[in-house]
Amino acid sequence: MQISINTPALLFPAITLMMLAYTNRFLGLATLVRKLHQQYKESNVDKELVKEQIVNLRRRLNLVKQMQASGIFALFLCVLCMLAVYFEQEGLSYALFAMSLLVLLLSLGLSLNEIYLSTRALEIELKDME
Repeated sequence: MQISINTPALLFPAITLMMLAYTNRFLGLATLVRKLHQQYKESNVDKELVKEQIVNLRRRLNLVKQMQASGIFALFLCVLCMLAVYFEQEGLSYALFAMSLLVLLLSLGLSLNEIYLSTRALEIELKDME
């Protein structure tokens, strides 16, 4: 297989869109935290339910942070791969591209985990209505 400078550049749009989606998830979580905080201050909610939601939200916020960090690291590795191709370091460029793909997979795996946790948050809300 031959790597050209265009090969790692193909990941740029995908990673950019992925980071945009992660930022939107973060903004959604921030809105939920603020809303939950307001409800908690008003003291007309079930405190146990709020505690369950807080645990879930903290875990999700941590996952979004890890998703964003691994996405940024994947982009960083792509840029390094392009530099290695430019300086004709074929072995290094292969290794950097492979690492960027692995880190991108990690980011997607974390995203999947966060989606499962978000459905758990909805289950907690539904439990309150039963």
